[in-house]
Amino acid sequence: MQVQKSFKDKRALGKLYLVPTPIGNLEDMTYRAVKILSKVDYICAEDTRNTGLLLKHFSVHAKQISFHQHNALEKIPYLLDLLRSGKSLAQVSDAGLPSISDPGYYLVEAAVKEDFSVVALPGASAGITALIASGLLPQPYAFYGFLPRKSGQQKSFFEEKKDYPETQIFYESPYRLKKTLENLLSVYGDRQAVVVRELTKIYEEYQRGTITELLDYLSQNPLKGECLFIVEGFHGQTDDLEVTSNDSSIKERINAYIAGGLKPNQAIKKVAKERHISRQEVYNLYHGLSG
Repeated sequence: MQVQKSFKDKRALGKLYLVPTPIGNLEDMTYRAVKILSKVDYICAEDTRNTGLLLKHFSVHAKQISFHQHNALEKIPYLLDLLRSGKSLAQVSDAGLPSISDPGYYLVEAAVKEDFSVVALPGASAGITALIASGLLPQPYAFYGFLPRKSGQQKSFFEEKKDYPETQIFYESPYRLKKTLENLLSVYGDRQAVVVRELTKIYEEYQRGTITELLDYLSQNPLKGECLFIVEGFHGQTDDLEVTSNDSSIKERINAYIAGGLKPNQAIKKVAKERHISRQEVYNLYHGLSG
């Protein structure tokens, strides 16, 4: 059992701050993030050149320490020694939240194990930012980050997740996305999905549709820039979409959308479109009406 008093700790130890950075638009940097980066003794950066440009833009002059996936394990003892000596550290990734698809987790794990205070700042996150504008059910959701690169490993991964009801968020290279969506289609079937590119930048784009529609579009419009994709979860649909009075999955689907923030009539309309049946039929079923 461990209790951290983030701002009431009187020990002469350093703190580890996890500081998010913009995912594209520099205006998404928070006042608090700039303040923390300005006052810490060292900044642990995934790429010191990239972070250096950010620090210069905000006139921050703290010293940087290179900290990335290839040197993280060997650097952690040194960083812990700095914390023991009372030095404060900020850890940043190239973009977005630390510990998400970068080695920050291992530093946090080590710091927590030795009872140092770890303070996280809120800020930009590509996956969550894209999710709330995707048009897919925002909760529950599952974030998986980057996928295995080999086709067989990808399909095995998808096989494990295909029956999960959560909306699923993945990061992927624009050069591999088309093949990844083909693998996804072969396992998940033709679900609703969204490809998001260049988030927060001038060429930001949301491509919404079924997986086959997205593949057709990408075949004519090759993807450029940083991207991610989101796919709806499994909700018990089968090839037989005929509505019967004992089809409780329709009601469950509507209730899931309502729980996610939609009004009942909006949820009914959305489910009717998914099932390729009339809105009135779904309305009657949901409300227990005949006819």
